[in-house]
Amino acid sequence: MEKRIRAAVVGYGHIGKAAVEAIAENEDFELAGVVRRNSAAPQPRELSGVPIVSAVEDLGPIDVAILCAPTRSIPAMAEEYLNKGIPTVDSYDFHSDIPKVHARLNEVARKNGVASVMSAGWDPGSDSVIRALLLAMAPKGITYTNFGPGMSMGHSTAVKNMNGVKDALSLTIPTGTGIHRRMVYVVLEDGADGADVTARIKADAYFVNDETHVSIVESIEPLYNMAHGVLLERNGVSGIAHNQRMEFRMTINNPSLTAQILVACARAATRMEPGCYTMIELPMIKLLPGDPAEHIAHLV
Repeated sequence: MEKRIRAAVVGYGHIGKAAVEAIAENEDFELAGVVRRNSAAPQPRELSGVPIVSAVEDLGPIDVAILCAPTRSIPAMAEEYLNKGIPTVDSYDFHSDIPKVHARLNEVARKNGVASVMSAGWDPGSDSVIRALLLAMAPKGITYTNFGPGMSMGHSTAVKNMNGVKDALSLTIPTGTGIHRRMVYVVLEDGADGADVTARIKADAYFVNDETHVSIVESIEPLYNMAHGVLLERNGVSGIAHNQRMEFRMTINNPSLTAQILVACARAATRMEPGCYTMIELPMIKLLPGDPAEHIAHLV
């Protein structure tokens, strides 16, 4: 077997925990350790024996850093790690900002001679690849991306990080033709103003373009479920043939799928030339372990 890929997981929320689990299930990887802001705090039992540090340098040489921090912190964090000469992979999910972040990280990655794979979740990420394939199959037409029903990790984290919020859960409900309803359940900090929190949620970039309903609750535990899903639909034209109808559907555990995609893209990051890539720019075979010839024989 080739030398295993030493990966550091940066952050240990739902995605970070799932990334540690995914690394353990991929035989060509080994977990170098976990980077946490407060490495001296009591650690989860499942990390027993795992190096936990506050600075990635304390882990020794690593091949790639899997960034599992909240989206808003990812661009600066990725730039920091790339400047250290460490390849990165992340699941940055502000769709409208991806071109700007991509351009900046591409510049930094090339300057430091390493690769970065950004927005490597399932949307953006693997769904982006499916949308690109559907577009190639039917160049004229329209694609609808229908999320859910299920828990949105990015939306939930965005609300949790707001002042006055003790805990939160954001559910995505598809209403058809790519339109979504956001159902946000919030546990307030003592003394917080529910009307003020509601207004700030609806004005946030994660929610401002969708129909959003905010409910103040005592606990999110009765509602908590990490299930999610997507239905991609395209109706288009291939050549001169109309009414080409295509669908892609999946029902998933959100953090587990995101983490597995991150690990696959971390593998690709160690194989790519310096620069920043989204998933639609990656050769698919670089996501897979083992001998490319075997994959060609079995998949083509």
